[in-house]
Amino acid sequence: MISKTRFVPAVLALVFASSAFAAVSQEEAKQLGGSVLTVFGAERAGDKDGTIPAYDGKGIAPPSDWDPKEPGRRPDPFHEKPLFSITAQNWQKYADKLTEFQQELFKRYPDYRMDVYPTHRSFVFPKYVLDNTLKNATACKTADNGLRLEGCYAGVPFPIPKTGNEVMWNHLLFYGTPSNYESARTWNVPASGAPFLATGHHGYEAFPIYDPNRKTPLEDRDIYWRVRLDEYAPARMAGEKVVLSNAIDPDRREAYQYLPGQRRVKLSPDLAYDTPSPSSGGVGTIDDAKLFMGPQDRFDFKLIGKTEKYLAYNTFGATDYKTCPEDKLVSTKHFPNPDCTRWELHRVWEVDATLKPQFRHIYHKRTFYFDEDSWGAGFTESYDASGNLYRGVYNNFFPYWEKDGGDDGTIVILDLANGAYVAQGTVGVPGAGYWPVEPKSNVFFSPDALAGEGIR
Repeated sequence: MISKTRFVPAVLALVFASSAFAAVSQEEAKQLGGSVLTVFGAERAGDKDGTIPAYDGKGIAPPSDWDPKEPGRRPDPFHEKPLFSITAQNWQKYADKLTEFQQELFKRYPDYRMDVYPTHRSFVFPKYVLDNTLKNATACKTADNGLRLEGCYAGVPFPIPKTGNEVMWNHLLFYGTPSNYESARTWNVPASGAPFLATGHHGYEAFPIYDPNRKTPLEDRDIYWRVRLDEYAPARMAGEKVVLSNAIDPDRREAYQYLPGQRRVKLSPDLAYDTPSPSSGGVGTIDDAKLFMGPQDRFDFKLIGKTEKYLAYNTFGATDYKTCPEDKLVSTKHFPNPDCTRWELHRVWEVDATLKPQFRHIYHKRTFYFDEDSWGAGFTESYDASGNLYRGVYNNFFPYWEKDGGDDGTIVILDLANGAYVAQGTVGVPGAGYWPVEPKSNVFFSPDALAGEGIR
């Protein structure tokens, strides 16, 4: 268990310790599933310009050249050409749809480019998750100043969010699939442009709360996300293993590492917050993973509202080694090869996060943009103590077509301070990728399993 001290003034602790706040009234919840809002809270209609289509809930059928025997390779099902490209010469024309960090990339790097494609609202939830989301609209509450949940079911906790913490919970409980396998590699590209392999791993990611047979509300001890990664590269890391798990009660978060040189498993409470991520080669923090991961206690989260931004969405080209092999992806300085990224315009929830004065973190302010349809796709930008843009993070999001749900795919972390970037979780080699599988047992994610399977 990872414990942490919360510096809450005594008076506020007495007032809020047992307080819980409901999201919406019965009357407001009636909008969900109607002509205005989807069950999961997105605007059903397209935008006024016609650039964002209406949501139809049909998802995507697998293309004819997808081979289920090679499930990690996901060819482009659309076969579309870009509508236009945003460049250093014309980005001002699209500034209102660009994050501040994206604008800064165009200012700094004359060769940066974003190819914008038609928008597809392709993410689909299974019925039981939608049913639980309808229950959550009036039953789910935040407690402990937004840091925990009460009375919630395994669905979108707050389909009509009212606070920044509620939006962050919607993201943290993102429905990917109950369990998926991943085989991926991470490349660190310094400012010189000479990429090196930071890690290569096989792993399993699980969302245990999304058991379709579960009928009861979530409890503090319930794990909403966990992952086990078995490293195979580079040689100095081969044999290392790590298990991370996040629970509804953030004090129940756990992290374990198996170190082959020591032949033992150790509890690793430091794998949290702004600790440099081992899999990113130091460019990126633990809580940069998945755009944001872990407890919310170090920041004040303020909901700004809804807007439209360009997200890396339906990025099937980046999941197909025949289209974008990893040597092509990391062949450019300062940012991944623009040929490998599909950008689409989506409506997003915007949240500002400000570091609380009693805590430390290398980021003093963060802005999050989360897709209204999936709650998984998005973009984040972080600022240092002087208020300067520091890092940007985005995921190459894609839906599954063999099941409902999707994956955040390759996470890209760009560092303005030193011009480096990381492509975390690349799949541009045969056999790599992400795909749904049957869930592993709890034992598989235990410290005993790590120790028992150690080979060095």
